[in-house]
Amino acid sequence: MRVRPLLARVVPAGFRGVFPGRAGLGVRRLFPGRAGLAVRVGLVGVLAGLVALVFLGCGGDVPSAGGVSTTAGGVPSADGGASADGGASTTAGGPDGGSVSLNGAGATFPEPLYLEWIGEYTQRVQPNVSINYQGIGSGGGIQQFTQETVDFGASDAPMKDDEIAAAESARGAKVLHIPTVFGAVVLVYNLEGVDALKLDQETLAGIFLGEITRWDDQRIVALNPGVRLPGEAIQVVHRSDASGTTNIFTGYLTQVSALWKGRVGQGKDVAWPVGIGGQGNDGVAAVVQQQKGALGYVELSYAVESGLKMVALKNKAGNFVEPSLEATSAAAVGVTFPADLRFSLSDSAAPAAYPIVGATWVLAYDRMADPAKAEALKGFLAWALRDGDAVARELGYAPLPPELKRQALAKIQAIGSAQ
Repeated sequence: MRVRPLLARVVPAGFRGVFPGRAGLGVRRLFPGRAGLAVRVGLVGVLAGLVALVFLGCGGDVPSAGGVSTTAGGVPSADGGASADGGASTTAGGPDGGSVSLNGAGATFPEPLYLEWIGEYTQRVQPNVSINYQGIGSGGGIQQFTQETVDFGASDAPMKDDEIAAAESARGAKVLHIPTVFGAVVLVYNLEGVDALKLDQETLAGIFLGEITRWDDQRIVALNPGVRLPGEAIQVVHRSDASGTTNIFTGYLTQVSALWKGRVGQGKDVAWPVGIGGQGNDGVAAVVQQQKGALGYVELSYAVESGLKMVALKNKAGNFVEPSLEATSAAAVGVTFPADLRFSLSDSAAPAAYPIVGATWVLAYDRMADPAKAEALKGFLAWALRDGDAVARELGYAPLPPELKRQALAKIQAIGSAQ
């Protein structure tokens, strides 16, 4: 996992040893589960405030991520305990008594959950396996997966046909998409005195297209009778990195707005008409926390744990729905999942569904070079899907419905070795 250059410059090296990455290893020990994420997001927000004015005043992006990583479940040793990649690492024996270490990288959307799963699995279920996961964004995860610099990737956007062809050609093995959970991409805002806010499809697209620029615009006022909206400029905040969260968000806007579809479209990284960028979900959350009048999009758990106010969105059925675990799960009602498990849950017609919902996938090959790693990855993923639902719900992610979980477990069993 990485620590932003912002943190690297502001936080002394000794302090970083206690708070590396998202739920820093020391923080995870003191504040397990959701609390660890809350502390870390709060820390990012406080530190971002020390330098945010420099970047935001210039309309630039929050600094991009660095390359520090940690292994969940381990703790730094007295002498620093640093591994070769800059993170703390612990390694024990594998399932057969030998040592097995897995490396993965990708989406920040499920990162809090994956770290909790990894910590639980490596500490209590299979201490003979170490797993290092770096939240670098879905685009980076697909790239590292294709380049074979990691054992598994993670993405909130399924790989495109050309990306799959490139990966399979390089590896000589079939790419497997393994969905793990569903999550909501929520709109978060920073408006003093406004505790409830509604937006519909047209106003949301208009804001991110730069056509609606003030909070007291009559199109927003009409949706929020009785709410005193300030005469402030809307500060749009988006991702600065290639992101599956962005792919989900822009995919939704492409579905509901012909103007957005024609001018911008869907992608992990798009040419934003307006706004400032933050690296990762936590970076966007930190910018929104610090910038008055801000509106941005993050995964639900980041919004909950950072205490940000969330927008109620009008769904396809015409209902204004607040983000929740139940509204996230409702988006899958009536969906038929394809054999390759690449699918979209965006803009569901279900009356109770939150409209911006997506799945997140682990990317694996059906033939891995190392048999021990293949078995270790299968064991971890199968355990996560069978026994990790309670942790997922606690962190605000919706577990897979039974039939989709059965299909995902079958994909996991397809992981094998080339030997």
